[in-house]
Amino acid sequence: MEKTKTRKTYTAEFKRQAVERALENNDVMQTARDLGVDHTSIRKWIKDVQQNADQAFPGSGNPRNNEIKAIKREISKLREENEILKKAAGIFALRSRKDTSL
Repeated sequence: MEKTKTRKTYTAEFKRQAVERALENNDVMQTARDLGVDHTSIRKWIKDVQQNADQAFPGSGNPRNNEIKAIKREISKLREENEILKKAAGIFALRSRKDTSL
């Protein structure tokens, strides 16, 4: 039998409290052991808080700010328009071949 690993998820509040505790105690390893969390996760959370302050831990799939969300939406729209143009170019190329073969 193959065991599948389930990924643990933690709330933003838990992460903030873990970061606070690790920084207060100045001991990431001990905090990790106390909370039953991998020390690399806590280090990553600390880095996220230091780099993004209030916008740390946005949740799964949530962009850090609205600008990123708008840019992703624009990229999606441009890709769709590009596909339409490719299809139209193919149709016109077929028509021009038919016209020249007459």
